[in-house]
Amino acid sequence: MSAHGDTRTEATTASETGAGVDTGRLHTALHPEAHAIVYDQYLPAADTSDGLGEELRLISEVDRAHLVMLAERGIVLPEQAGSLLRAIDELRRSDFAPVRTRPMPRGVYLAYEATLTEQLGEEVGGVLHTGRSRNDLNATTARLRGRRHFLRLVEATEGLTAVLLEKAEEYQAVTMPAYTHGQPAVPITYGHYLAGLGFATVRALADLLHSGRELDVNPLGAGAVGGTSIAIDPERTSSLLGFTAPAANSVDAVASRDFGLRLLAASGVLGVTVARAAHDFGTWTSEEVALVRLSDDLVGSSSMMPQKRNPFLLEHIQGRATASLGAYPAAAAAMATAAYTNAIAVSNEALRHVWPGLRNTTDAVTLLRLVVRGATPDAERMTRRGVDGFTPATYLAERLVASGMPFRRAHHLVGTTVLRALETSRSLAEAAKDVPELARLTAGDADGAHDAHGGDRPTDWLEPSAVAQACAYGGGPGGDSIARSLVALRTDFDGVRAEFDARRNRWKAGGARLDEAVRRLVAQA
Repeated sequence: MSAHGDTRTEATTASETGAGVDTGRLHTALHPEAHAIVYDQYLPAADTSDGLGEELRLISEVDRAHLVMLAERGIVLPEQAGSLLRAIDELRRSDFAPVRTRPMPRGVYLAYEATLTEQLGEEVGGVLHTGRSRNDLNATTARLRGRRHFLRLVEATEGLTAVLLEKAEEYQAVTMPAYTHGQPAVPITYGHYLAGLGFATVRALADLLHSGRELDVNPLGAGAVGGTSIAIDPERTSSLLGFTAPAANSVDAVASRDFGLRLLAASGVLGVTVARAAHDFGTWTSEEVALVRLSDDLVGSSSMMPQKRNPFLLEHIQGRATASLGAYPAAAAAMATAAYTNAIAVSNEALRHVWPGLRNTTDAVTLLRLVVRGATPDAERMTRRGVDGFTPATYLAERLVASGMPFRRAHHLVGTTVLRALETSRSLAEAAKDVPELARLTAGDADGAHDAHGGDRPTDWLEPSAVAQACAYGGGPGGDSIARSLVALRTDFDGVRAEFDARRNRWKAGGARLDEAVRRLVAQA
């Protein structure tokens, strides 16, 4: 199924009417999460993004914290703050309808403030902007907006990592070839491969955790660029908005949007890993290779060719996974044109590249999670490819080394044996019986003719599964190595996730404190 043209019509029809779900070969509709990512964007009502509404909601959230602080500090009267808070809550309940319908010749904030001033009078509405500027307000709302995109990407990556761990444990004994340069190399297990991806996604989570630290710094109070002479309390607004602390320097507070670049960088590295995994699954799900099969709700058909079973989600993953890589130079170039102070090129033009980059990477991570969960390995075919690809050859050479032969000589001897096996259409184990040095290993007569645990070598010692089990060193899949690696991976994952939970809970607790403070102040007023 292509991502263009009539396939979108087919998907829409299937979604709306139920028709077109059964294609003859496929009997289920596309997975709902995947459908929402790849098709719902084309539906008439799919564009639910509301940039104006989001901006107004963020502004009003900062206003609520700012007014609570001003009243608690005695900078404005409780009655003034209470009236403004009631009016702001009414605007929020109406989805800012009075603001949306008015002209905005000087931007969103001034139109919003003018609405409140017209309603409440200048003596009340005119105190809202006390002790701050649009510059520190915009810097604060940018961090609040960044939290949403940050959390979506983090949660998607946590979900992918959890599925990788689950499937790595489930398939830790399913032997398959590892590939180098597109050719069968050595035996590993499918679970071992998935665990390898898991280590990469846990590192990505750690990178995201670090890159999101600036989201915890509160710029509110920095004013236009030089702070304010009014005795505000940035510590209080930090607590109410879930920040850990106010910015220490007013210039840095309004000049910097470095968090956008850092998030894109971390997202880009994650996207590279995700795209590479999609490449592997694309190879393994091809009919010629067919090591892995995706469930019917993760593949598409063709509008013309009834036999097709297309893993087209992998192409969407590859297309979206690296969006952050393109967004980074665009955002960085916009920032590089500006002086280190408040600048439109930084606060507006640079950040407009950040959000789509993070969204697309999030979508790619989500799709890969669905693919990993819905992929079933063909264990028999994987083993056969391990045999046909002569993947035990390295292990056989190492057994010769263990019996006293120099490695390079062993390497050459096994290489000629592989060539003989190819010429005679035999397996490596069969061809090895014709070579005296190898025949002794096979018979168990030479030194080292024992398995990794010191017992007698079984007759199938050159089977890929036995070889994989013997490779217990250097992080290989053998012995208890994979079990230990899964324990280490889960420990690392739990540690990073605990730090994210603390950050999430802090942001949530700040919102609860703010709601309670607003209620108290409104009641007092």
